[in-house]
Amino acid sequence: MESLLVRHGARALVAPSMREIPYEVNREAIEFARKVLVGGVDIVILMTGVGTRFLLQVIEQSFNRDEFLKALSSKTLVARGPKPVAVLRELGLKPSAVAPSPNTWREVLTVLDQQVPVKDKKVFVQEYGAINEEFIAGLQSRGAHVIRVPVYRWALPDDISLLRKAIVEVADGQADAVLFTNATQLEHVLRVAAEEGLEASFREALERVAVGSIGPVVTETLQEHHLPMDFQAAESIMGLFVKEAADKVPAILERKRAVWAENHRSIEVKRYPIKPFSAAPLEQSAFMKACKMEKSPYTPVWLMRQAGRYMKDYREVRAKVSFLELCKNPDLACEVTVTAQERLNADAAIIFSDILLIAEAMGVGLEYSKGDGPLIHRPVRTLADVQGLKPIDPKVSLGFVMAALQKTRSALKPNIPLIGFCGAPFTVASYMIEGKRSENYLQTKMLMYKDPAAWNALMDRLASDSAAYINAQIESGAGAIQIFDS
Repeated sequence: MESLLVRHGARALVAPSMREIPYEVNREAIEFARKVLVGGVDIVILMTGVGTRFLLQVIEQSFNRDEFLKALSSKTLVARGPKPVAVLRELGLKPSAVAPSPNTWREVLTVLDQQVPVKDKKVFVQEYGAINEEFIAGLQSRGAHVIRVPVYRWALPDDISLLRKAIVEVADGQADAVLFTNATQLEHVLRVAAEEGLEASFREALERVAVGSIGPVVTETLQEHHLPMDFQAAESIMGLFVKEAADKVPAILERKRAVWAENHRSIEVKRYPIKPFSAAPLEQSAFMKACKMEKSPYTPVWLMRQAGRYMKDYREVRAKVSFLELCKNPDLACEVTVTAQERLNADAAIIFSDILLIAEAMGVGLEYSKGDGPLIHRPVRTLADVQGLKPIDPKVSLGFVMAALQKTRSALKPNIPLIGFCGAPFTVASYMIEGKRSENYLQTKMLMYKDPAAWNALMDRLASDSAAYINAQIESGAGAIQIFDS
């Protein structure tokens, strides 16, 4: 698959997502072999090549291989596509019927209807991975006496690092196409995405990429999980599937991304100009006097979350854009900051932003999941991870924060201070290491004690970058800085 994709000019990331595990005790397989030898089998349906091999391996432990194969050759053998046919050929056996492309269980039923009547026959089905109740019911409705022979179950690979990497790349918006070649593969991808806290962003990302399905079973699974499906392979052959993807993906991408852009342009954004500002009017501010420990006409009270989830104006904006989109749009960040200050008549405004934007700029991947809060896609756990962090220039990497500060400072009344902020190095580091909110900071403490060089390097990096970030905020109009420390 990888070489085919590269041949068509793609950057391919092939992520193993499944492995077959034979059942250690398989009484059904032993009973099947016994009945083949004594004449208690009419039809054998072989669903996979791997399953056919596993089945024979189990049977060889209890019965003579040659005697079993000789007895099996006298039965009606039905193969679901080319892979079981290839294994039968290796064993010197020939199928009586072969299901045509796309080689699903539906084609098996069709070929049985056309070539192999099953009414009143004893039909043994070599199963794989999971029970297909619809297929069994289809055989039974045709009058077959069905005996299931499970051979193996599916599990995740021992090493899921490539799978996790692929999910992160898709969730990060770094993929243009996702090709699914197996229904269980899709189930496993969603399972790992959920365990990593990335299911929401993975699902959202699929709305902006071309999603291909190898055949109808995968398509049905995508539909069952309410995921998009942009094209289904005309033939369930890997090479043709890749060629079809190469032909169709560009047009699909153009269409889907245009639709996405249109759907996310529905919010009206007021444009705020940037104007010169003077710090002089702030000298009489009760808030600034209190910060400087000077006598003030009254004691200012600090209210967390000025933009407030309770404010209708804010909720209306958030209904149309994600939290990060709001942070990264200087005009919107300005609007919700200024609106909150004016509606509440607060003594100061605090810029709408987030303490983890600096971590995202370093390349760890950041998203906000509903109910889970901030999630880091690539946690920092080693010295190599720290050394791999991107260098940042706050005025460039976080230029949208500076623009939001400048616009907000211009839009606020001259005597209303604007507060900038950042997270303390320990606080930001704990998110970068844990990958999410934590009650016990286990991974953070492990890094501190087990790899002090990595810990110190991370803290030094965050301290220097945060200082540069704060100075850039002050230059952009922040009259005071709050440092949030866990």
